[in-house]
Amino acid sequence: MITDDITARLTDVRSRVAAAAERAGRSPSGITLVAVSKTFPDDHIRAAKQAGQLDFGESRPQALDARLEADPPLGVRWHFVGRLQRNKVDLVRGRATLIHSVDRMSLATAIAEPSAAEGRVQRVLIQVNISDDPAKGGFSPEETHHAVAAVREMPGISVQGLMTIPALDADPDQAFSRMRSLRDDLRRNFPEVLHLSMGMSADFESAIRNGATLIRVGTALFGPREE
Repeated sequence: MITDDITARLTDVRSRVAAAAERAGRSPSGITLVAVSKTFPDDHIRAAKQAGQLDFGESRPQALDARLEADPPLGVRWHFVGRLQRNKVDLVRGRATLIHSVDRMSLATAIAEPSAAEGRVQRVLIQVNISDDPAKGGFSPEETHHAVAAVREMPGISVQGLMTIPALDADPDQAFSRMRSLRDDLRRNFPEVLHLSMGMSADFESAIRNGATLIRVGTALFGPREE
């Protein structure tokens, strides 16, 4: 049964999170597991929720919109974790508890201006291209301080931290360590820049070792995807 399979996988991932946190001298309570549910049917989300999972992630605006319109409602907390085009911002803004992937200033403006006009504040993370990967979006580490400083001055948006996806051929431990150092440097001037969203099914234990506060896990919870 789907429910039994997902419950077993969720139990395993939680055990691995707890063990990784213990090895790093951290509390598991400081780590939020975001279940990345893209391409999986709603019944998988309901099964994970029944097993106690509350935070879920989608990477496509139209998919997030469909999840939010589910009948009966799914009743979970949504994160947006994919690349966001400016013309799709309204499908996400004010609907996701956290947008993980602000990778350019024009996107920050497209989120901030209508949010401010509505009296909203959208929580976001600044995406960092920590491995200088041409296939990935995001600010370079050298650009990130300026980006955070500029975005935090915009009404209608609140920078909560940083996000990254290392290059496929990068050493994840090295990439995650650089992200932690970058976050720690930023906090000297911007103490609200707390979160590190990093680590997926293959490398979340390394991410936890290096201070991740949000991990984005899909395959380890739901199984292989049919794209």
